[in-house]
Amino acid sequence: MHRPTAATTLLLTTAAAFFGAFALTLEGLGPTEAPAAFDNQTNGFISQTDFDTARGLFEEREEIADGLGPVYNAQSCAECHQNPVTGSSSQISELRAGHNDGSGNFVDAPGGSLINDRAINARLQERVPEAEKIRTFRMATNTLGDGFVESIDSATLLAIAASQPLQSAGLIHGEAIQVPVLEQPGATSIGRFGWKDQHASLLSFSGDAYLNEMGITNPLFPAENTSMGNSVAAFDTVPDPEDQDDFEAFAAFMRATKAPPRDTALANTPDAIAGGLLFNQIGCNICHVTSITTAPAYTSVNGGAFVVPPALGDKIIHPFSDFLLHDIATGDGIVQNGGQGTANKLRTAPLWGVRVRDRLMHDGLTFTFSEAILRHGGEADGVTTAFNALLPLAQNKIITFLKSL
Repeated sequence: MHRPTAATTLLLTTAAAFFGAFALTLEGLGPTEAPAAFDNQTNGFISQTDFDTARGLFEEREEIADGLGPVYNAQSCAECHQNPVTGSSSQISELRAGHNDGSGNFVDAPGGSLINDRAINARLQERVPEAEKIRTFRMATNTLGDGFVESIDSATLLAIAASQPLQSAGLIHGEAIQVPVLEQPGATSIGRFGWKDQHASLLSFSGDAYLNEMGITNPLFPAENTSMGNSVAAFDTVPDPEDQDDFEAFAAFMRATKAPPRDTALANTPDAIAGGLLFNQIGCNICHVTSITTAPAYTSVNGGAFVVPPALGDKIIHPFSDFLLHDIATGDGIVQNGGQGTANKLRTAPLWGVRVRDRLMHDGLTFTFSEAILRHGGEADGVTTAFNALLPLAQNKIITFLKSL
């Protein structure tokens, strides 16, 4: 791309060096709060200089000469992850489509469920075919703090699922799915990234986005996408894989970001404090889990492909998510890594940083917090009923609490 491949090596070796540097200061202290801020500063996983280098690559615009497309959605990672700082969420969405076969199974649109919005040549423009009756938008997700999310032990997520009321009783019970760790062939782990929990690893997540959102092939995804199932070879002049290691820098950047912070001024008001208590009392926190502790430093995750460093290990985070799949009657009918049973399930949306989003839920078609709550059905029916039973004053306190996240 636009820099020597040695830059990625520097990022990774610097991170490894930091393991030892922080070990003595953190050992024996027990879990501590993860750093949280919208400040473009490293969380300690890599140095600030290397963080700035990685952030620059995350923000870098790809061009046709770099391998952009031939079908794509954006020219940089930051184009979809930028509000209020690089790595956060945005108003950008992607489009997916497919259909059900005669047996009720989901089938991708030709070339895959992702319908790319842009192309380097007008002849390649994708659009939803008439036969693909399942259509949905997918909002860009926040990536700040995702290094901490990657560092959650899979056993922790399984324990959260086991602690939830049984779905057989018509109540909440999240589903954890095993997904491939692409950088460690043959390995799997509990998915936690993407609306369908389709990835467990930030390297896998980065390689996927590089291909599917920007059309840049890489060692994890070495083959170009088609245009609605038709070859794009005549328009693709850059040899594959078009990138060798930028996707590693994207992962290093996300691993080094701080978690989204709360609006402390609002969070400390009586209404927000009361709203947080009510949020828990009516059961929102069953899925929107308030606090999770990451795995201890030096824990091996992602099938051995990643060792949790001290900067990410034993950290208490407040994602307001269980990172599990649930059916809350808003499912989009799309199947990815989880099998046909997950068609109408979606990952619990992490609510940290939700105050900077003006389009809510997976499809961005809900615009106020109260509407988002009332849209919850299925497994969340009981929680929605409890919210409806509150007096308007109490409901408004929950909304104030959400505005502080």
